[in-house]
Amino acid sequence: MLLEMAAEGFGDRVAIGSADGGLTYRGLFNKAGAASERFRSGDNTHVAMADLSSVALPISLFGAAWAGLPFVPLNYRLTDEELSALTTRVSPAVVVVDPDDPDRLAGHAGIDVIERHRLLDLVCGVEPPDPDWTMTGEDTAIVLFTSGTTGQPKAAVLRHRHLVSYVLGSVEFMQASEDDAALVSVPPYHVAGIAAILSNVYAGRRVVQLPTFDAADWVALVRAESVTSAMVVPTMLTRIVGFLDSEGPDGPGLPTLRSLSYGGGRMPLPTICRALELLPTTAFVNAYGLTETSSTVALLGPDDHREAMASAEPTIRARLGSAGRPLPAIEITIRDDLGDEVPIGVPGEIWVRGEQVSGEYRDSPPRLTDDGWFLTHDGGWVDADGFLHVTGRIDDVIVKGGQNISPSEIEESLLQHEAVADAAAIGLPDRQWGERIVAAVVLHPGGAATADELRSTVRDRLRSNRTPDHVEFVAALPYNDTGKLLRRVLRADLAHLGDGSTA
Repeated sequence: MLLEMAAEGFGDRVAIGSADGGLTYRGLFNKAGAASERFRSGDNTHVAMADLSSVALPISLFGAAWAGLPFVPLNYRLTDEELSALTTRVSPAVVVVDPDDPDRLAGHAGIDVIERHRLLDLVCGVEPPDPDWTMTGEDTAIVLFTSGTTGQPKAAVLRHRHLVSYVLGSVEFMQASEDDAALVSVPPYHVAGIAAILSNVYAGRRVVQLPTFDAADWVALVRAESVTSAMVVPTMLTRIVGFLDSEGPDGPGLPTLRSLSYGGGRMPLPTICRALELLPTTAFVNAYGLTETSSTVALLGPDDHREAMASAEPTIRARLGSAGRPLPAIEITIRDDLGDEVPIGVPGEIWVRGEQVSGEYRDSPPRLTDDGWFLTHDGGWVDADGFLHVTGRIDDVIVKGGQNISPSEIEESLLQHEAVADAAAIGLPDRQWGERIVAAVVLHPGGAATADELRSTVRDRLRSNRTPDHVEFVAALPYNDTGKLLRRVLRADLAHLGDGSTA
């Protein structure tokens, strides 16, 4: 329905690709219809994709919806064994695969493999069927496997009504001008990648895709395609800032970039502050959301960024680290372990409610309460002005001497040291205190700092019980490819420092 509206409203606009020669909205509509015919052939119950971002992504996404089949973007960076295991969970399925690696899923029972180039050939010049999709909104639109940072990936279910509610609640139809272009560099299997396609189509914006992120390539594409908006994860922005800094004060900058949103993980305060300095005319947006909420539920807007950056008032300055305020159609509350709402400023678990919130999984109980609240398993608190501050996953809280300690406040303190490029705090077993605080620190090239110096940095900013018991210098922290810190991997790597080991 969203694509049909776009095709009828601005069919001649370029939807995907370069301004000269890209696929128009009418062309995308026709190709999605043709793809639906291919997807409906056989006994397929799902349409999956194990491939990089390309024009085949929106064709497959909308083609699957047209065919009445759930779309399942798979993490192509998984091992063959892991990818096969996920594919088995959605078979029988047609799977669009990378033509450079077409045999990864070949020979699997119930899997109909089609190479990307073959799909694009099949839909070229084919008249689409008459639209025959249901308008109830209850059918499954997307199945997204969670990243599995703490265990076996769960299959999150997003129905059509969840995604349409998100789009209608956050985007105005045809709000983009003809020269607007959005750069999408997050992978298809991230909810932000799906949300970017849907929201930009509804807005009428041209989508430029970067299949594999590299800071230099990202900057070059922004300049070459006159990109006006983009979305990145924090690790991407850190590298982009580093690249722009390397060009020096006389570098060309990013003059066409009017809006830059970020999300998907903790944003280091030095990174966002430097980005605001480097891109003074760009409107920054911090978007907080989850797979189970169809993407964004809270935003820190452009004015909030600039006001916080310019303020010397600590409470206003702290908003730079917040997720902003809930979207108009979203309710957010902070609850304690008993499910009772806590006062302003008191930390607890973030609960979310709204039409776009799914909280549903395949083969698992839903996480919605009887009155529609989704328990995010994220910790956080709300300040007196309604700004949501996310402290991280509840499982990541360090319990030392019976006190709950948020890793994020320790990490932010460490990042204030000029020599620290990245930092993570974890809890490891300790015979006396239950858990001890271990900080893993990455130094900037050429940077120098001692463990005692960094421990003092934290002690000066926080209470003494937040001071790391041990500082371990590492070459890099383990992140997945969507920017999430893999704390379970870090705990395993540093396990030898636990159980009462001396600092």
